[in-house]
Amino acid sequence: MTELNIRPLEDGIERDLRGLNYASYLHLDELLGAQQPLSDHHDEMLFIIVHHTTELWIKLVIHEIRSAIALIAADELQPALKRLARVKHIQRQMTDQWSVLATLTPSEYAQFRDRLGKSSGFQSAQYRTLEFLLGNKNPAMVAVFAHDPVAQRELEQTLHNPSLYDEFLLYLARHGFVIPPELLDRDFSQPHVLNTDLVAVFTGVYDDPEQHWDVYETCEELVDIEDTFQTWRFRHLKTVERIIGYKRGTGGSSGVAFLTRALSLTFFPELYAVRTEIGRHSDDESSHQSTSTDCTTSKGQA
Repeated sequence: MTELNIRPLEDGIERDLRGLNYASYLHLDELLGAQQPLSDHHDEMLFIIVHHTTELWIKLVIHEIRSAIALIAADELQPALKRLARVKHIQRQMTDQWSVLATLTPSEYAQFRDRLGKSSGFQSAQYRTLEFLLGNKNPAMVAVFAHDPVAQRELEQTLHNPSLYDEFLLYLARHGFVIPPELLDRDFSQPHVLNTDLVAVFTGVYDDPEQHWDVYETCEELVDIEDTFQTWRFRHLKTVERIIGYKRGTGGSSGVAFLTRALSLTFFPELYAVRTEIGRHSDDESSHQSTSTDCTTSKGQA
Protein backbone atom coordinates (compact mmCIF):
# COMPACT_ATOMS: atom_id res chain seq x y z
CA MET A 1 0.00 0.00 0.00
CA THR A 2 1.41 3.38 -1.01
CA GLU A 3 1.67 5.85 1.87
CA LEU A 4 0.13 9.26 1.33
CA ASN A 5 2.59 12.12 1.10
CA ILE A 6 0.91 13.93 3.94
CA ARG A 7 1.53 14.65 7.63
CA PRO A 8 -1.55 13.76 9.70
CA LEU A 9 -2.68 16.24 12.33
CA GLU A 10 -1.86 15.06 15.84
CA ASP A 11 -4.73 14.70 18.28
CA GLY A 12 -3.43 17.47 20.53
CA ILE A 13 -3.29 20.17 17.83
CA GLU A 14 -5.78 22.99 18.42
CA ARG A 15 -8.53 23.13 15.85
CA ASP A 16 -10.81 25.67 17.49
CA LEU A 17 -9.04 28.97 16.86
CA ARG A 18 -11.65 31.25 18.37
CA GLY A 19 -10.13 33.72 20.83
CA LEU A 20 -6.42 34.48 20.87
CA ASN A 21 -4.59 32.75 18.04
CA TYR A 22 -1.56 33.24 15.82
CA ALA A 23 -3.22 35.77 13.50
CA SER A 24 -4.94 37.80 16.21
CA TYR A 25 -1.86 37.85 18.50
CA LEU A 26 0.29 39.25 15.66
CA HIS A 27 -2.49 41.46 14.23
CA LEU A 28 -1.81 39.92 10.85
CA ASP A 29 -4.88 41.52 9.33
CA GLU A 30 -3.30 44.94 9.96
CA LEU A 31 0.26 43.90 9.18
CA LEU A 32 -0.49 42.12 5.91
CA GLY A 33 -3.07 44.69 4.93
CA ALA A 34 -0.55 47.53 5.10
CA GLN A 35 0.98 46.80 1.69
CA GLN A 36 -1.04 49.05 -0.62
CA PRO A 37 0.70 49.62 -3.98
CA LEU A 38 -0.25 52.82 -5.80
CA SER A 39 0.45 51.37 -9.22
CA ASP A 40 -0.32 48.07 -10.92
CA HIS A 41 3.38 47.35 -11.45
CA HIS A 42 4.43 43.94 -10.15
CA ASP A 43 7.60 45.16 -8.38
CA GLU A 44 6.04 47.86 -6.24
CA MET A 45 5.07 45.14 -3.74
CA LEU A 46 8.76 44.24 -3.38
CA PHE A 47 9.63 47.90 -2.80
CA ILE A 48 6.99 48.32 -0.08
CA ILE A 49 7.73 45.07 1.77
CA VAL A 50 11.49 45.72 1.92
CA HIS A 51 10.81 49.11 3.49
CA HIS A 52 8.19 47.73 5.87
CA THR A 53 10.51 45.00 7.11
CA THR A 54 13.35 47.51 7.50
CA GLU A 55 11.13 49.70 9.68
CA LEU A 56 10.23 46.67 11.80
CA TRP A 57 13.88 45.74 12.27
CA ILE A 58 14.71 49.36 13.16
CA LYS A 59 11.90 49.30 15.72
CA LEU A 60 13.52 46.27 17.34
CA VAL A 61 16.99 47.85 17.27
CA ILE A 62 15.60 50.96 18.99
CA HIS A 63 13.94 48.71 21.59
CA GLU A 64 17.21 46.92 22.29
CA ILE A 65 19.39 50.05 22.40
CA ARG A 66 17.02 51.91 24.72
CA SER A 67 17.18 48.90 27.03
CA ALA A 68 20.99 48.79 26.80
CA ILE A 69 21.19 52.49 27.69
CA ALA A 70 18.95 51.98 30.73
CA LEU A 71 20.98 48.96 31.88
CA ILE A 72 24.29 50.81 31.54
CA ALA A 73 22.82 53.71 33.52
CA ALA A 74 21.94 51.19 36.24
CA ASP A 75 25.51 49.76 36.19
CA GLU A 76 24.28 46.46 34.72
CA LEU A 77 26.84 46.13 31.96
CA GLN A 78 26.61 42.40 31.20
CA PRO A 79 22.89 42.32 30.28
CA ALA A 80 23.46 45.50 28.28
CA LEU A 81 26.11 43.64 26.26
CA LYS A 82 23.54 40.93 25.53
CA ARG A 83 21.27 43.60 24.03
CA LEU A 84 24.10 45.00 21.90
CA ALA A 85 25.05 41.54 20.65
CA ARG A 86 21.49 41.08 19.43
CA VAL A 87 21.59 44.46 17.68
CA LYS A 88 24.53 43.29 15.56
CA HIS A 89 22.56 40.31 14.26
CA ILE A 90 19.56 42.49 13.45
CA GLN A 91 21.82 44.88 11.56
CA ARG A 92 23.12 42.01 9.45
CA GLN A 93 19.55 41.08 8.54
CA MET A 94 18.91 44.67 7.51
CA THR A 95 22.05 44.72 5.38
CA ASP A 96 21.16 41.46 3.62
CA GLN A 97 17.80 42.96 2.64
CA TRP A 98 19.51 45.35 0.23
CA SER A 99 20.38 42.40 -2.00
CA VAL A 100 16.66 41.65 -2.32
CA LEU A 101 15.83 45.23 -3.28
CA ALA A 102 18.76 45.23 -5.70
CA THR A 103 16.86 42.73 -7.86
CA LEU A 104 14.72 45.73 -8.85
CA THR A 105 16.15 47.02 -12.13
CA PRO A 106 16.26 50.72 -13.11
CA SER A 107 13.69 50.12 -15.84
CA GLU A 108 11.30 48.41 -13.41
CA TYR A 109 11.63 51.09 -10.73
CA ALA A 110 11.13 53.89 -13.25
CA GLN A 111 7.67 52.52 -14.01
CA PHE A 112 6.31 53.37 -10.54
CA ARG A 113 8.83 55.79 -9.00
CA ASP A 114 6.69 58.82 -9.81
CA ARG A 115 3.89 57.37 -7.66
CA LEU A 116 6.06 57.86 -4.55
CA GLY A 117 5.70 61.64 -4.75
CA LYS A 118 8.09 63.27 -2.29
CA SER A 119 8.19 60.30 0.09
CA SER A 120 11.70 59.11 0.96
CA GLY A 121 13.52 56.98 3.51
CA PHE A 122 15.13 60.24 4.62
CA GLN A 123 11.78 60.96 6.30
CA SER A 124 11.87 57.88 8.55
CA ALA A 125 11.39 59.08 12.13
CA GLN A 126 12.59 55.72 13.43
CA TYR A 127 15.83 55.93 11.48
CA ARG A 128 16.50 59.42 12.90
CA THR A 129 15.71 58.15 16.39
CA LEU A 130 18.22 55.33 15.89
CA GLU A 131 20.91 57.76 14.72
CA PHE A 132 20.28 59.96 17.76
CA LEU A 133 20.48 56.96 20.11
CA LEU A 134 23.84 56.05 18.59
CA GLY A 135 25.14 59.61 18.84
CA ASN A 136 24.66 61.18 15.39
CA LYS A 137 22.75 64.11 16.86
CA ASN A 138 21.45 66.73 14.44
CA PRO A 139 19.01 69.27 15.95
CA ALA A 140 17.96 70.47 12.48
CA MET A 141 16.33 67.09 11.79
CA VAL A 142 13.64 67.62 14.43
CA ALA A 143 11.94 70.36 12.40
CA VAL A 144 11.45 67.94 9.49
CA PHE A 145 8.81 66.11 11.54
CA ALA A 146 6.57 69.08 12.33
CA HIS A 147 3.78 67.28 10.43
CA ASP A 148 3.81 64.49 13.07
CA PRO A 149 3.78 66.04 16.58
CA VAL A 150 4.02 62.67 18.35
CA ALA A 151 7.09 61.56 16.39
CA GLN A 152 8.59 65.02 16.72
CA ARG A 153 8.23 65.04 20.54
CA GLU A 154 9.85 61.61 20.80
CA LEU A 155 12.70 62.67 18.52
CA GLU A 156 13.18 65.89 20.50
CA GLN A 157 13.41 63.92 23.74
CA THR A 158 15.91 61.47 22.25
CA LEU A 159 17.95 64.41 20.96
CA HIS A 160 18.41 65.84 24.46
CA ASN A 161 18.99 62.54 26.26
CA PRO A 162 22.43 60.89 26.52
CA SER A 163 23.24 58.61 23.61
CA LEU A 164 24.50 55.05 24.05
CA TYR A 165 28.08 56.33 23.97
CA ASP A 166 27.33 59.21 26.36
CA GLU A 167 25.85 56.74 28.84
CA PHE A 168 28.90 54.49 28.52
CA LEU A 169 31.19 57.43 29.31
CA LEU A 170 29.08 58.28 32.37
CA TYR A 171 29.41 54.64 33.45
CA LEU A 172 33.19 54.80 33.08
CA ALA A 173 33.35 57.96 35.17
CA ARG A 174 31.33 56.29 37.95
CA HIS A 175 33.76 53.36 37.89
CA GLY A 176 36.96 55.29 38.39
CA PHE A 177 38.06 56.18 34.87
CA VAL A 178 39.23 59.76 34.40
CA ILE A 179 36.79 60.89 31.73
CA PRO A 180 37.23 64.50 30.55
CA PRO A 181 34.61 66.54 32.46
CA GLU A 182 33.46 68.34 29.31
CA LEU A 183 32.14 65.00 28.05
CA LEU A 184 30.07 64.38 31.18
CA ASP A 185 28.37 67.72 31.73
CA ARG A 186 27.45 68.87 28.26
CA ASP A 187 24.59 69.61 25.90
CA PHE A 188 23.67 66.10 24.76
CA SER A 189 21.72 67.50 21.81
CA GLN A 190 25.05 68.22 20.12
CA PRO A 191 27.03 65.48 18.37
CA HIS A 192 30.04 64.02 20.13
CA VAL A 193 33.40 65.02 18.64
CA LEU A 194 36.80 63.37 18.94
CA ASN A 195 38.49 64.02 22.31
CA THR A 196 42.20 63.16 22.51
CA ASP A 197 42.13 62.83 26.31
CA LEU A 198 39.46 60.16 25.96
CA VAL A 199 41.66 58.34 23.44
CA ALA A 200 44.30 58.13 26.18
CA VAL A 201 41.75 56.58 28.56
CA PHE A 202 40.86 53.89 26.03
CA THR A 203 44.54 53.32 25.27
CA GLY A 204 44.95 52.27 28.90
CA VAL A 205 42.05 49.86 28.56
CA TYR A 206 43.44 48.28 25.38
CA ASP A 207 46.96 48.08 26.81
CA ASP A 208 45.65 45.86 29.63
CA PRO A 209 42.41 44.22 28.48
CA GLU A 210 42.49 41.50 31.18
CA GLN A 211 42.43 44.15 33.90
CA HIS A 212 39.50 45.99 32.28
CA TRP A 213 37.77 43.11 30.51
CA ASP A 214 34.16 44.29 30.87
CA VAL A 215 35.02 47.75 29.53
CA TYR A 216 37.23 46.28 26.81
CA GLU A 217 34.42 43.95 25.73
CA THR A 218 31.96 46.84 25.63
CA CYS A 219 34.31 48.89 23.47
CA GLU A 220 34.54 46.04 20.98
CA GLU A 221 30.76 45.57 20.95
CA LEU A 222 30.35 49.26 20.14
CA VAL A 223 32.88 49.01 17.33
CA ASP A 224 30.99 46.01 15.96
CA ILE A 225 27.77 48.02 15.95
CA GLU A 226 29.38 50.95 14.16
CA ASP A 227 31.03 48.65 11.65
CA THR A 228 27.77 46.86 10.82
CA PHE A 229 25.89 50.17 10.67
CA GLN A 230 28.40 51.59 8.22
CA THR A 231 28.14 48.41 6.15
CA TRP A 232 24.37 48.94 6.06
CA ARG A 233 24.89 52.55 4.95
CA PHE A 234 27.29 51.47 2.23
CA ARG A 235 24.95 48.81 0.88
CA HIS A 236 22.16 51.40 0.87
CA LEU A 237 24.36 53.74 -1.14
CA LYS A 238 25.33 51.06 -3.67
CA THR A 239 21.74 49.85 -4.06
CA VAL A 240 20.54 53.39 -4.76
CA GLU A 241 23.40 53.91 -7.21
CA ARG A 242 22.52 50.64 -8.95
CA ILE A 243 18.82 51.45 -9.30
CA ILE A 244 18.65 55.22 -9.96
CA GLY A 245 22.24 56.20 -10.71
CA TYR A 246 22.90 59.83 -9.82
CA LYS A 247 19.34 61.15 -10.01
CA ARG A 248 18.05 63.30 -7.15
CA GLY A 249 16.22 61.42 -4.42
CA THR A 250 12.43 61.49 -4.27
CA GLY A 251 12.71 63.48 -1.04
CA GLY A 252 14.80 66.19 -2.71
CA SER A 253 18.29 65.11 -1.63
CA SER A 254 21.21 64.81 -4.03
CA GLY A 255 20.83 61.03 -3.80
CA VAL A 256 24.10 59.12 -3.98
CA ALA A 257 26.17 62.18 -3.04
CA PHE A 258 24.04 62.73 0.07
CA LEU A 259 24.36 59.09 1.11
CA THR A 260 28.13 59.16 0.50
CA ARG A 261 28.55 61.98 3.02
CA ALA A 262 26.88 59.84 5.68
CA LEU A 263 29.79 57.39 5.48
CA SER A 264 32.07 60.03 7.03
CA LEU A 265 29.89 60.24 10.16
CA THR A 266 31.11 58.24 13.13
CA PHE A 267 29.48 57.26 16.42
CA PHE A 268 32.50 56.35 18.53
CA PRO A 269 35.55 58.18 17.12
CA GLU A 270 37.89 57.45 20.03
CA LEU A 271 37.34 53.70 19.68
CA TYR A 272 38.76 53.94 16.18
CA ALA A 273 41.47 56.46 17.05
CA VAL A 274 42.76 54.21 19.84
CA ARG A 275 43.72 51.59 17.25
CA THR A 276 46.47 53.87 16.03
CA GLU A 277 47.84 54.10 19.57
CA ILE A 278 47.82 50.39 20.43
CA GLY A 279 51.38 49.10 20.44
CA ARG A 280 52.78 52.49 19.47
CA HIS A 281 54.93 52.71 22.65
CA SER A 282 56.53 49.33 21.86
CA ASP A 283 57.11 50.40 18.27
CA ASP A 284 58.76 53.63 19.44
CA GLU A 285 61.00 51.69 21.86
CA SER A 286 62.00 49.25 19.11
CA SER A 287 62.77 52.14 16.81
CA HIS A 288 64.85 53.83 19.53
CA GLN A 289 66.79 50.62 20.24
CA SER A 290 67.42 50.10 16.54
CA THR A 291 68.70 53.67 16.22
CA SER A 292 70.96 53.25 19.26
CA THR A 293 72.40 50.02 17.83
CA ASP A 294 73.04 51.69 14.50
CA CYS A 295 74.84 54.55 16.25
CA THR A 296 76.97 52.16 18.32
CA THR A 297 77.88 50.17 15.23
CA SER A 298 78.88 53.31 13.38
CA LYS A 299 81.10 54.43 16.26
CA GLY A 300 82.73 51.00 16.42
CA GLN A 301 83.44 51.10 12.72
CA ALA A 302 84.89 54.56 13.05
